[in-house]
Amino acid sequence: MNQIKKLAGIIWLLLGPASIYFIIRAAAHEIAAKPGIDSVIQWGVFVVIFIPIAIGMSIFGYYALKGEYNH
Repeated sequence: MNQIKKLAGIIWLLLGPASIYFIIRAAAHEIAAKPGIDSVIQWGVFVVIFIPIAIGMSIFGYYALKGEYNH
């Protein structure tokens, strides 16, 4: 079970930066497709709210990989 937790930790650790990359890429694409202040504000809020969530996923993955959840 501990090996599964460590494998899941690797997945969570990599999922955080990848999700940040994809949300910023999607935001840039949507803002370029429909340039307007409403689109910029909407996607800006999405990105600002999602970045701490993605950082939390990476921290969770780091601790799972480190073995903090083994007991």
